[in-house]
Amino acid sequence: MTKPIIVVDKFSMSFGDTKVIDDLSFDVTRGETFGLLGSNGSGKTTTIRALLGAYIPTAGTLTIDGKPYKVDGTVKLGYLPEERGLYKKEKVIDTMVYFGRLKGMSAHQAKEWSLRYLERVELADKASLLVDKLSGGQQQKVQLGITIMNDPELLILDEPTKGFDPVNRRLLMTIIEEHQQKGATVIMVTHQMEEVERLCDRIILLKDGKAAAYGTVKEVKKKYGGKSLDDIFVEIYGGRDDA
Repeated sequence: MTKPIIVVDKFSMSFGDTKVIDDLSFDVTRGETFGLLGSNGSGKTTTIRALLGAYIPTAGTLTIDGKPYKVDGTVKLGYLPEERGLYKKEKVIDTMVYFGRLKGMSAHQAKEWSLRYLERVELADKASLLVDKLSGGQQQKVQLGITIMNDPELLILDEPTKGFDPVNRRLLMTIIEEHQQKGATVIMVTHQMEEVERLCDRIILLKDGKAAAYGTVKEVKKKYGGKSLDDIFVEIYGGRDDA
């Protein structure tokens, strides 16, 4: 059996008197695409931040390749946060080259890669613009490009297609699939169930910091009588309109 690249074991997280995660355990197998799902406030982002060392867990352990995550560790990681982190007053190409160099690429390699990527996502004519002159969707494309530069073996994507129209969503999904085919492990946080159906091998649905469902897409659907993931989501969250 393939050794998990991520193991979350008996993880709990409290902020003051508020318990956000309650004894959560799951793993992510190397090379799979894993859906981390749930309504707003269910604990998804807290789990990712604890996995990446931004939060110290109240209890339990979270490891990547058998160890707590370190930036200079053995796993090449690309993280697309829900909160975007681009330098708004810098040129698009300069921003991408800067992050490429942080990932170990030469300036030439980073520039060549970035120009090819911008051409592919129809932003080649925006390379010399300041980032803050781009629309939100265009900035999202740039940030995704930075995330996948240098072919990370582990991709953590928090709402990667948020705000995209169907054409751009399909393009970004295709790019993610290409990295799957290269053997990357992908964790996806998304509310788009069609993305989960298309891309994910296994999923976990969090509710109030606990696992409400966990397994392959097929297993979860079977458990809920063959319902669609959309219908399962609604059933688990009681029809609340906060997702």
